[in-house]
Amino acid sequence: MTRLDETAKGVFVISATPFTDDGALDLASTDSMIDFYLEKGVTGITILGIMGEAPKLTAEESRSFVKRVLRRIDGRIPTVVGVSAPGLTPMKELSDFVMGEGAAGVMVAPQPNLKTNEQLVSYYAQVVEAIGGSTPLVLQDYPLTTNVVFSVAVINEIIRQHPSCVMVKHEDWPGLNKITALRAASDSGATRRVSILVGNGGLFLKEEMARGVDGAMTGFAYPEMMVDVVNHYAKGQADRADDLFDAYLPLARYEQQPGIGLSVRKYVMKKRGAIASAAQRKPGPVLNAAEIGEVERLIARQDKRLAELA
Repeated sequence: MTRLDETAKGVFVISATPFTDDGALDLASTDSMIDFYLEKGVTGITILGIMGEAPKLTAEESRSFVKRVLRRIDGRIPTVVGVSAPGLTPMKELSDFVMGEGAAGVMVAPQPNLKTNEQLVSYYAQVVEAIGGSTPLVLQDYPLTTNVVFSVAVINEIIRQHPSCVMVKHEDWPGLNKITALRAASDSGATRRVSILVGNGGLFLKEEMARGVDGAMTGFAYPEMMVDVVNHYAKGQADRADDLFDAYLPLARYEQQPGIGLSVRKYVMKKRGAIASAAQRKPGPVLNAAEIGEVERLIARQDKRLAELA
């Protein structure tokens, strides 16, 4: 079993959770979705994240989904599992289960009632105590959703206190200067260097790569875009990376809309054959005819731009 560590890099795609049209967990589409992600060259995968509709699953469904994903991946890439929960007891229970099944690490977002630096540092100390100091931990910094703001000093303090914190999922916005400050701290020896993977649908991926991140941990219906951008930056081919990013940007922008973003992603993933249904588990929006028309036009124009770059 591969354990997550500070050297993690590349693209850890945030996985969707497939459902049938009537809202049942679709394990057959789980297999085809994993095959799709692997075919597109992702480095790792994160399941039961915010865009994975984790709160809509029962505890038994969460375990079934994790087992199916890990069985299909069969150790080819590391799997991170979101285990955020209102209480530490269910968090520990899920964490113990997924690590026992072969997950590479777990991701934890802060509770929305945490407001002060002291509360954040204390919370993650309690998290590490609950899940165990040997379980690799991804700190999720996503203030747009959690309404919790991490300062650079707090992130560095959590990293210093807990060797098991091996990755920061950076999803602050604007957040480029935070990346620079985190990297400056580790470069100076003030703190340990950990992996930084970024989110927000990859909208700022090329700037974030230039600021020193190790890759992306986010979703997009064309994960190969993020894979290519990260790979080209790693090779020093920034102009080629930027050209590819620009070709996909209009659709990535459309997909990042609050509310309907996951509907767009699932629609495109169904169109690409990754999943059988674009359904979200209720409550959740459904694209109307106008929105579908806009997505189809964006895809057509994207294909044209990619052909010109070939």
